This record gives sequence, structure tokens and C-alpha cells, in this order.
Amino acid sequence: MKLRRLLIGTLLLCGLAVAALATYEALFIDVTETHLPIDDLFNRSMDAAPIDIDGDGDLDLIVAIEHEPNILLVNDGVGHFANESVARIPQRALDSEDIGVADLDRDGDLDIVIVSEDDRTNEMYLNNGDGTFTDAGDRWPVDGTSNAVAVADVDGDGDPDILVGNNGQNALLMNSGSGRFSDATTSHLPTIEDVTQDLELGDIDGDGDLDLLVGNEDRNRLLINDGRGVFRDESELRLPVRGGREETREADFGDVDSDGDLDIVFANVAFSVQQAVRQNRLLINDGSGRFTDETDTRLPKDGSQTVDADFIDLDNDGDLDLVLAESSATAPTSQALRMRYLTHLNDGTGVFKYARWILPWTVVGNGFDVEAADFNGDGRIDLYFCSRMGFDRLVFGVVLDN
Repeated sequence: MKLRRLLIGTLLLCGLAVAALATYEALFIDVTETHLPIDDLFNRSMDAAPIDIDGDGDLDLIVAIEHEPNILLVNDGVGHFANESVARIPQRALDSEDIGVADLDRDGDLDIVIVSEDDRTNEMYLNNGDGTFTDAGDRWPVDGTSNAVAVADVDGDGDPDILVGNNGQNALLMNSGSGRFSDATTSHLPTIEDVTQDLELGDIDGDGDLDLLVGNEDRNRLLINDGRGVFRDESELRLPVRGGREETREADFGDVDSDGDLDIVFANVAFSVQQAVRQNRLLINDGSGRFTDETDTRLPKDGSQTVDADFIDLDNDGDLDLVLAESSATAPTSQALRMRYLTHLNDGTGVFKYARWILPWTVVGNGFDVEAADFNGDGRIDLYFCSRMGFDRLVFGVVLDN
């Protein structure tokens, strides 16, 4: 009798849960099977970046593939992607990790840089103007065991420079203006030996230049730009120290409380740092580039391992929500690594609540990266999910009736 009551109670709860979910309108639909060359995107993707390679007004995708040639997906204008890698980009099998996109040589089209980890061979591909690329790897003046790259104009001279996150000293490459780079690390970056997993640029103090957030294994850093691309470490003054060790895989800037300044999320794991605290962190900017840790009051508690975290307006209400790629495995190379994607909706004031119904139930996998862009040209944000040990996924935002 007790077992029967328990079963009935469980079924009632499940029914209530389904009924509750049915009251919400789905915000995304899974179009992976119809819009991606799915068999080409299995078990290898580390990072992706939207890029209009051919100047036709729609967004294509460059996908970094670990230990195999990278993949270039060309958009037909409505979000159907074809794998045109062999015809368009040199096919090199490297340990590709992270992607940067910019017009490096200032010729009016977008070029690609990709950093590599194990083989210490970074990649640079210059666009020929027609969406095909030439290998310009000889323009890198440095190498390293690299996991992160950020490309932007850090010295205010109008051309994009390159920051590289390494296991060891990070690097800064200054652009001559024509897509050739010089090593400015010694003169422009503090001498620090870190294990860097992510680099993010943003103006955190409102002075008009880009500052640098460094996501590390063990201690994250905030480097302040003097306006000329010279960075100084002001982490102790500006970032709250965590009670316990921290291993951050991804960081992101975003104005979550709509007060006009950039806040921070840290996506945390415990893969390599012993006794690292897995809970993700949300740091709120006071307007001058100093941050307080408001995780406990603004972010759901989370004991999983978060490999990626991105601020994205999922529900089109004008504030930034949060998408997380999470793991329950003990190491990122484990064959048992199983990931899930979580969505937290912003209430408009920077307080986040878990909302599982945002993504289709089919969106599961071993996610390492989430990219948001309007791929099908309907005015709604779409999402591309990179999977390191599974299939990549593509979902389109639903255009809701007003």
C-alpha cells in the first residue's frame, strides 16, 4: 500500500511538473538535424565564432577542432550551414583551443586567429576577400602553451591587437596596422606566471579603453589599461578574494543590473586545482571598476563543474540572462564526461533564477562553448553549442507573437 501511494504521488508530481512546463512558451527550437552537417561535428569541437567570411550579410561559423583540421561552416542566409572547410581554409591538424576574429590587416574583411595548447603552434588565417583564407602563421612572433585569445584594439590606434592566455606568462602582440605583429609583452604586461584559461576585454572603469579580465587556475586577475595598451595588475584593489581556491574556465562581462557598468561572472570547475570551490561567482561593479561578490543573493547554488558561462538575452526582455555548460565529471578528459546546459533568467535587477524550459530537451551533450547570434536573419538570438565529446547543436530563437 505504501509503495502504491508513493508511485501515485510521484506520478502526480510529474504531471504537475509537465503541466507547469506547458504553461510556458518554448523560446528555442532544435534545428541541428536539418541545419548542420552533423556527422562532421562530432566529438572534437572546442570553440566557435560567428564570422561573415564572404561579406554577404549573414553569419558563418569557424569551429576550432582539437587535434584535427578546423571546420568552416558557410551559411546560406537562413541558417543552413554547409561544411566548406577544405575549399576555403588551410587544413592543419593542431590542438586548436580558442578563436579570435577581426580585420587584422585592415583590408575590409574578417580574418581568424586560433591558439593551440599541446603543440604550441598558433594559427593565423588572412581572408582573401572572397571567404577563402591564406595561412599567415609566420606572423606570430611568439609561441606558448595557449588556451585563450582576445583580439581588439587595446592601444587606441585603430587596429586590432592580440592577447594570448598561456600556461606561464601571457602575451600581448601589437599590430603594425597591416596585420604584422610585434611582441609587446615585456613592456605592456605585468610579469606573472599563471595558468590562464580565458581572456575577456571590457571597459570596467568607464575611461574609454579596454581592460583585461584573466580567468585562471587558482587566482583570477583584473588588469587595468592606461589607454595606450599598457596593463597593470589591480586585482587586489578591485576583485574580491574568494574564501577558498578557485579554478575558472570561463569569464564574461555584462551589465546584469542595468546600471550602465560591466559586471562579471566566473564559470568554475575543480579539474586541476585541488579543493577548488565549484560554485560559480557573480561580481557586481560599483561603477568605478571595483567589484563585490554578490553570488549568494543573486546566483543559484551550483555544485557542478561549469566549463562555460555567457550573458545572453534569452527571452528578449532587454536584460542579460545566463547560459551555462556544466559537467559532473572529475576531469575534462574523462570518457564519462557528461554535460548539461542550464539557463538562468534575469529578473531585471541582476537576480537569476533557474529556468529549464528555455532550451529544448534535446539540447544535451559535452558542451565547451556557447555562441549567440542571429544565424537565420529573423531578428531573434540563436545559439550554437560546441561539444568536445558529442555532437554540436544549433537552436533557433522562436519569434513570439506580441
